Amino acid sequence: MNKLGDINLLIGRIIIAIYFLIFGALLKIFTYNLTLQYMIEHDVPLTHLALILTIIIQFICSVLILIGMHSQIAAFILVLLTIIINFYMHDFWNMSESIEQRHELQNFVKNTGIIAGLLVLSAVNPGKYSLRQ
Repeated sequence: MNKLGDINLLIGRIIIAIYFLIFGALLKIFTYNLTLQYMIEHDVPLTHLALILTIIIQFICSVLILIGMHSQIAAFILVLLTIIINFYMHDFWNMSESIEQRHELQNFVKNTGIIAGLLVLSAVNPGKYSLRQ
């Protein structure tokens, strides 16, 4: 990979890691009860366990991606988690036409874009700028 590609990969890794670390794991910790209630409303099975596992997975995988260690595996694990989240939490197809339904559709599409980025990340090495080298 050339220098520009390495820099782009580094910036992309940092952005996606921050997304899952701050807006994923940490936000869920600080709004645990609210997130739990939202998950219950969406009929997520084993809700408490699912939330705890989600926080742990998002935290560990985002840190691994950030430092460039096992980032391919971590990104793929986040792909699988995000697919599950999309299915349960952004189930716009189960809602009647409304602003909330459109919001869930938007979140579903956004997450699909994140899945695409994670799939690309899972297909490449972390790049020149990582702790692995």
